[in-house]
Formats: sequence, structure tokens, C-alpha cells
Amino acid sequence: MAVNESFVSQRPAIATGTIRRARMLMPWMSRSPWVLVIALILAGLAAGWAIATWPEHMPWGIFSFLVVVAGLFLEPRHLVVVYITLFTTLAVVGAALGDRKGATFGTEVVTLAIMLLMIWLAHARAQVGVVGVSGESMLVDMRDRLRAQGELPELPPDWSAEMALESAYGDGFAGDFVVAGRSTDGRMLEIALVDVSGKGRQAGTRSLLLSGALGGLLGEMSENGFLHAANNHLLRLRWAEGFATAVHVAIDLGTGDFSIGYAGHPAAAQFAAGSGRWRMLSGGRGPLLGVIESAEFPRETGTIRRGDALVLYSDGVIEARDKALIDGIDRMLGRAESFVTKGFEGLAQRLCDHALAGHGDDRAVVTIWRR
Repeated sequence: MAVNESFVSQRPAIATGTIRRARMLMPWMSRSPWVLVIALILAGLAAGWAIATWPEHMPWGIFSFLVVVAGLFLEPRHLVVVYITLFTTLAVVGAALGDRKGATFGTEVVTLAIMLLMIWLAHARAQVGVVGVSGESMLVDMRDRLRAQGELPELPPDWSAEMALESAYGDGFAGDFVVAGRSTDGRMLEIALVDVSGKGRQAGTRSLLLSGALGGLLGEMSENGFLHAANNHLLRLRWAEGFATAVHVAIDLGTGDFSIGYAGHPAAAQFAAGSGRWRMLSGGRGPLLGVIESAEFPRETGTIRRGDALVLYSDGVIEARDKALIDGIDRMLGRAESFVTKGFEGLAQRLCDHALAGHGDDRAVVTIWRR
């Protein structure tokens, strides 16, 4: 089975690595913050001595560097102690040097402004119970858990599946997510593609909470009861912006028979090897999740035969503000048509990359095919 997943670009991935490395230092720093305080104070004093000794060779920017380092790893009360020492050292050394490359008034103002900015940032983090970069590491953990919950299970040799997820404007979080699982006997495959209201990081936390709940429902509810249970869960949460759309498919991996249901979601597309054509299934849409109590969600049945494929997708793939819905569907099926002769591997990512909404909306595609 091939799984193709793209959540973040290379640049955010590099930032993620930096955050993870910093996160490894956080437990030690949280236990011994005064060790870092003393180290930064000594570094500031050493910088002041070096500047006073070699004024032509040592840059004043070293104080700005120490200010930023302290702001990244210390809580406000420790930060103030370090900043008082650093600014006092800066002012004293600058006054002592005078005309010999002393610190200018502008340098002192800029350094003070950076200090105030970092104190404000540290205070904001402290209000939510995090210190330093631990807040960013928590978000990275949340995103990674959301990604892990959407991993597609291993399938029999004659089945394959791919998933592609792209967030709006390359954000690390997306309002679209996938949950999938197989029954204990391995015969049934269930996949739900969900689109939470909002996009990108705005919907990221809601996606994480909802994906955990819906992932637990897979396999525990009958295929006809999954969307009903998901709807009841969202109603209980009472989110002000808590609606979502979803498509849920249950496939018998032995026979290829499937049942698919929709909650405010566009209809899936199926390729039939017998006719060599793609077609949109007759279902689709239905009531949104989390809006109507005791809602009924339409389902339809079909069969994936050898050579057939099924495509699930979110509305960002086919919808755009300035285009008709039929244009988006035609565009998607046209892209899918080019994969008929060379197999379906890579189709999910291709449809995400050429979505009608472009990079302005979250996009998700799941392709399932039988050899």
C-alpha cells in the first residue's frame, strides 16, 4: 500500500526540527531556570568586558542576541532579572567608551524595544501555562498526532490506497483530516474524510479533537450508524463554529462491495475498468454534522471490481468562489483521466496539487483501487 501525505513544506519542516531540538532542552531548563539566568548574566558581563577591551572588533549586536535567547527560554520573572543586568551593562560600557565606539542612543532604544517585545511574548505564553518554545512543541505534537491518526492501514496485496492532505497557504494545520481503520478480522476497511469548518491553523485544534473522537467510532459503530454518532458528538460539543462535513466509506475487501454515506459532502468519484470511464456517484451532500438532531444521512452501495478505483475528496478540490461547481468536477475528472493508462499511484497528490481552489483552501484526497 502506498500512502502519500503532504502536510507541510520543507521550510516548516526545518522549523519543526529546530523546535524539537529546543524541546529536548526544556525539561532541564524548567528544573534549573536559574542556571540559565546566571549563564546569560555572565555572558552579558563577558560581552561588555570584550566590547570595552576591543571596541573596534566586538559588535554591540551581541546584546540583542542574548536578549532574544533569554526571551525564548525564560519565563517573565527570570527574564526581567536578565534584562536589567544586560541593559545596565550595555549602558555602563557605552558611557565608559564615550566617543570610542560607544553604544549610540539608537542602539539602546532598539535593544530596549526588543526586551519589551520579548517580555510581552513571555507573558503571553505564561498566561496559557507554557514557557519558552514548549508552546510551539505542543503544537508540533498536536499536528503529528493528527497526521498519525490519518495513516491508512496496510491492505491486502490486491488493494492499494493513497492519501494526500494540503493545508491552506501551506499552514502546518488543516481543517481536513482522514481517519481510517480495518475490522478485527481484517475484512472491512473504513475511511472517513472530514472537513471541519474553517481552514488552516484556525481549524487545527478542532480537527485534532474531532479526529480522535471519530477515530474511536470507526469499527465500533455499524456502517450506517457512524455518521449518526459523529453528528451526536458534535452536537454535544456545542461549538459556536462546530459544524463539519464528512464522507464515510466501508469496503468489504473480500468482495469489493462498499457502502458510502455523506454529511454535507460532495459525492465520491468511481472509475469502472469495464467501461474505462470515471463517473460521479449519485449520492452526496446531505445534512451537515453538528447542526440537526436526529438527522438522516444518505448512503449508497456499489462494488469496486478489479481495475476499479474510488476517489474521496474535500470541497477545496472542486470548489472556487469564481467558478461553477461543475467546472471543478470536470477539472478533477480530467486530471484523473490521465492516470487511467498508467495506474492510480500518485493520483491523490496530483488532484490536491491541481485543486480548483488553489492554495487558498484545505484540500484532501483519498484514492482506493483494486488490482
